[in-house]
Amino acid sequence: MSLRDPFKLELARKHRIEKKVCRDCGATNPIGATKCRKCRSKNLRLKRKKGRGR
Repeated sequence: MSLRDPFKLELARKHRIEKKVCRDCGATNPIGATKCRKCRSKNLRLKRKKGRGR
């Protein structure tokens, strides 16, 4: 599937990249989460973008 359409590219980015990751258990959570869905920890970070330092 080609992602040359800007709408499809933004939709794919939203579903695959824009997430939060728990620093305790490593579970992925929605971008609006304040607590982890698995361990209920509040220690969340944004998912790292590819090509940004790592």
